[in-house]
Amino acid sequence: MIRLISLALLCFCVPLPRAAFAQKSATIAGNVYYGSDYHPAGNVTVTLYDSERTFLESQSTADNGQFRFGGLKRSTYVVGVDIPGYENATIDVDVSMTSDKGLVIYLKPTAKTQQTTSLKSVSVHELSMPAKARELMDSGMKKLYHDKNAHAALADFEEALSLAPAYYEATYQLGMTELSLGDRESAEKSFRSSFDGSNHTYAEAAIGLAGALLDLGKDSEAVAFIRQGLQLNPNLWRGHYELGRALLQQNRLSDALTSAEQARALAPGAPIVYRLLSNIHLQQKNYPALLADLDTYLTLDPSSPAGLRAKQLRDQYRNQASPQTSSPSNP
Repeated sequence: MIRLISLALLCFCVPLPRAAFAQKSATIAGNVYYGSDYHPAGNVTVTLYDSERTFLESQSTADNGQFRFGGLKRSTYVVGVDIPGYENATIDVDVSMTSDKGLVIYLKPTAKTQQTTSLKSVSVHELSMPAKARELMDSGMKKLYHDKNAHAALADFEEALSLAPAYYEATYQLGMTELSLGDRESAEKSFRSSFDGSNHTYAEAAIGLAGALLDLGKDSEAVAFIRQGLQLNPNLWRGHYELGRALLQQNRLSDALTSAEQARALAPGAPIVYRLLSNIHLQQKNYPALLADLDTYLTLDPSSPAGLRAKQLRDQYRNQASPQTSSPSNP
């Protein structure tokens, strides 16, 4: 496995000339949710316009509702989501001085179709669960994905499951919470329980289980679940990510890159995808691509321990992108 160097990071504050600052690109990123209950709006088209409302580009959100537009000129923009059954949502964003990576867009159902469109954000199986359990599910997801409070989320998911043991979507979220807390053994059990509880139809649980198995060194079993998950839902970005991770561990760099790029196409706002890409490009000794991966990763996750290690790695390899510089050894 590839390991990023884990030395203590020294921070240097170097003042930049005003002209250089003005030329630095900006980023607009955030999340889209159904209603105001933090239920992620996955696979929803987000569109970027300039200040005159001229179309610039669009992309689909990741499973957790994330989106990201990078490499932008410092200016003012409009970000919008317009899908059937929901009110048109637009936000004016000014990145003339600094990037904005914390946008939140709430999709409000139109009054005429509110009952029908609510089914789009919640599965039929979830709707069969007790209302209190669904409230706890939404609360736990908000705490896990928005508030970054895994311990509080854990309590919500456990209470939801005490009310509705067959709520396999909540069991999956329990596994995601346990993963974020570093408890891979418990996460494996939760994902396996979720997948079994769905009669082996819930693709997210199969992919989650595969990720936990990879972390535990059970590679062959992990790949089998990845294949099964992607067969159920070929558009799950995390499935392509986990497949790329498995292929990287097998040193199949070209195949790993293909899977990682597919994950990036499906979820351009997921930081871990760029971490995988950086590991692949590092092994390929493709240092310009490595630096581009790390730059993007740091726009999405600049302050976490992984982000600090990524910054250190980027600083170490910055000069290696020049063709006149000899290739370095791996850290």
